[in-house]
Amino acid sequence: MKKKDLLLIALITLNLVPVFSQNRAWPIRENIPLDSIRLSDPFILADKNTSAYYMTGTGGMLWKSKDLKKWTGPFRAVKTDPESWMGKDPMIWAAELHYYKGKYYYFATFTNRDIKIDTVKGNVIERRACHVLVSDTPEGPYIPMADPIYLPANKPSLDGTFWVDKDGKPYMVYCYEWLQNWNGTIEKIALKPDLSGTIGEGKVLFRASDSPWSKERDENGNIVPNKVTDGPWVFRTQTGKLGMLWTSWVFNVYTQGVAYSVSGTLDGPWIQEKEPVTPPDYGHGMLFRTLEGKLLMSVHSHKEDKNGHYIRIPRLFEVDDSGDKIIAGKIL
Repeated sequence: MKKKDLLLIALITLNLVPVFSQNRAWPIRENIPLDSIRLSDPFILADKNTSAYYMTGTGGMLWKSKDLKKWTGPFRAVKTDPESWMGKDPMIWAAELHYYKGKYYYFATFTNRDIKIDTVKGNVIERRACHVLVSDTPEGPYIPMADPIYLPANKPSLDGTFWVDKDGKPYMVYCYEWLQNWNGTIEKIALKPDLSGTIGEGKVLFRASDSPWSKERDENGNIVPNKVTDGPWVFRTQTGKLGMLWTSWVFNVYTQGVAYSVSGTLDGPWIQEKEPVTPPDYGHGMLFRTLEGKLLMSVHSHKEDKNGHYIRIPRLFEVDDSGDKIIAGKIL
């Protein structure tokens, strides 16, 4: 079973995160400190239109804040179509909020556990794919658009994010899951101008095995590159350098690295940094500027408690992007 599946099961067991039900009434709490929220893949939108912050992630719920310190939530933000491939109550992973041309867009990974698309090396692979929903407000509800699917039904994909490249065209950047190809990739696919669907086919940007830092042991005990690609996030430094955060593993340590594009476009080639960009046990990061203009990185910590359960908590790093490469600073 995939590490993320195991994590979600553990969190559900501990009643720490709402993963499955979009319809269950979750109690709304106010003035919650950020480090009291249990959340994988935290994404924060600093919305100038409402002068507020909106946080989402795995589970598909939404939190609101005026200062990044105290939060209110969780709120339901998604309204999927039960007649679609997602089914009645899909799992939601790694949700993101993007404001683009007057609309708010919800990029997320949806899983219908009732549909099995493949079995590889004993792993049964469920119907999982990145999809985009839309709303007029940051709070939602986010609803489906024109295209019923964005990526092939027989290809498990996850952690889709949004980028407008130098050509001015919008793209989805996503992971093709290692469970099927056994060497996870990060890919791009063109989006329609209103983000209501995709155009053409996906293109591989790089593979998990390209990383010099991610490692695991094979069945013979040999050290080999890790298979996992997770959580891509594309950014540009103040000098114009195009980079991408992404996460994998160093044996059993959750680790975040960074790559930079030689061409300055998504097409790369992408050169992997030799060392991780953040300390061990932090990952699935994204960058945002506060309403005051300060650059921060939102990540989740990945720690094991005394009972053997993994706990993930949103954390914020200060970031310096004044040079060609970002530098993660202190944790707030």
